[in-house]
Amino acid sequence: MENYNFKKGLLYSASGAFLMGLQPVIANARPSSVDAYIFGAITALIEALIFFPIFIIERRKLKSKMRNSPKQENVSLLLYGWKKKNNLILLIIIVIGFSFIPIFLYIGYSLAGSINSALASKSEIIFALIFGYFMLNERISKLQIVFCVILFFGLILAVTQGSLNIIELNLGVILIVFTVGLFTLIHTLTKISLEKNELFSSQVVFIRNFFSGILLISTYFFFFPLDNVSILLTPINYVYFILNGVDYGFTLFFWYKALTYFQIGKITIIGSLTPIVTAIFSFLLLNEVFTIYHFLGTIIMIFAIIMIIKEKKVTKNKIT
Repeated sequence: MENYNFKKGLLYSASGAFLMGLQPVIANARPSSVDAYIFGAITALIEALIFFPIFIIERRKLKSKMRNSPKQENVSLLLYGWKKKNNLILLIIIVIGFSFIPIFLYIGYSLAGSINSALASKSEIIFALIFGYFMLNERISKLQIVFCVILFFGLILAVTQGSLNIIELNLGVILIVFTVGLFTLIHTLTKISLEKNELFSSQVVFIRNFFSGILLISTYFFFFPLDNVSILLTPINYVYFILNGVDYGFTLFFWYKALTYFQIGKITIIGSLTPIVTAIFSFLLLNEVFTIYHFLGTIIMIFAIIMIIKEKKVTKNKIT
């Protein structure tokens, strides 16, 4: 990897994992009067504010590259890639999808609790393998399938507190797993356009959050009473809006910076440690208990993720 830098990669990955671990804690710590809909709307707009200057800087860099070297990929990224019909449809899907994905997550966090939520979010790697296989022609080995089953077992062990009774699975956990599958699908679709050099990352993140925030704000009072305007007039609520927006925004920023210096496999492994961060701060701030079943489930899931990533690297090397 041309820009490989272990120290910078580790710093950005660890920072992103730390902030990611705080997400369900911040969401569940917000005042009860702040519903998931308005919380998602304001958070999206704050993320858009964070990524707007990053988007402008990256766009200026592309302009400079195009002047110095008018390669097809630079021209595509800057001028017409996003105007293609398939990319315009993709951007609409992203905006609509990420208008409701955060709402589903916040509801799921409330129902499942912060620790269970963090563990449920680690199901992302299973969906990434599935969508990668069907949409990106990526191979899945038998060993990866085995460790996906082990990862799922660890999740069920933790969230059911050892009963392994799937029928009585917490509704919040089900909602989070469904939502994780949905945003992994959208990320997979986005990856196709990114790899074609038709869109760039900060452009997608800014557009997604800006228009999602506008969509949610403009429709909020169709679904909620006008009295809820008091939520936007209460200063303390903005502490949680800003905390959540900054946390989500810089999680994404650190993730993209980590990709510059680190292989995605290493980032995913470091990201698997987020439930530990969540457990510590959930205990300190929300009085949630990290049980022995949470501990065992976390260990099993981290081990499974490491083995899936390791096997993915081996499979890729065999193909190349």
